[in-house]
Amino acid sequence: MRKPTQSYTIWFSQRTGSTLLNNALDSTGVAGNPAEWLHYGWNDPATFNRESLENIWQHGTTPNGMFGIKIGYEKIWIDAFRKMFDLSSETSSAEVWSTAFPNCSKHIFMTRRNKVRLAVSWWRAIVSDEWHRTAGTQPKECNLADQYNYDAIHHLIQESVMFEAALEDFFTKNGISPMTVVYEDFIQDYEGTVLKVLEYLGVQTEGVNVAPPAMDKLADEYAEQWVQRYRAESQNGWTNVRW
Repeated sequence: MRKPTQSYTIWFSQRTGSTLLNNALDSTGVAGNPAEWLHYGWNDPATFNRESLENIWQHGTTPNGMFGIKIGYEKIWIDAFRKMFDLSSETSSAEVWSTAFPNCSKHIFMTRRNKVRLAVSWWRAIVSDEWHRTAGTQPKECNLADQYNYDAIHHLIQESVMFEAALEDFFTKNGISPMTVVYEDFIQDYEGTVLKVLEYLGVQTEGVNVAPPAMDKLADEYAEQWVQRYRAESQNGWTNVRW
């Protein structure tokens, strides 16, 4: 069994570039494979056990002992690990997390400044069922002409805000100062951002190769139309239009 000697977590909300960063870090061969190992489609907190955890360690750890995982904050997993390791209620959530993922002293928070564009991207992914597009491949065929939905986009903005509020609460309660990766900056300086993350993790970057972006952007004319329509409808009748 390969057990990590150092772990880190990428905390994210939807459509902030977490999968792009996951693939980039995995490509280096020295930063673990920070995949979404606890995704409900793969694992259920109710049936997750030590064998399941050890299997994740095995697949997510590189030969240098570095393990990575990405997840949106889910209290249900904290509760599951607290029970698995028989930890008291006095044990902080960060200590519980670090028990499951050894020496998890590094935390990366992924965010996106423009929450309207985040929500539109999220809604586009939902209605098109195209969440990612491998670099160089053709777009998935789908009809987006009549898929604009003001209420859905508004809900997703609120959900992303609450998602980040939960994460900020987790960081504050545990005295964690994460490295923040902003989507808008990441896509402007892809390789530079990845190298900064490696430096933050304490990984030697000399001689490390970062693979080109594994995915193409999904934004298209429909996404831009929805952004502008939502912007206009949200501020209809405002005396002071903010955007």
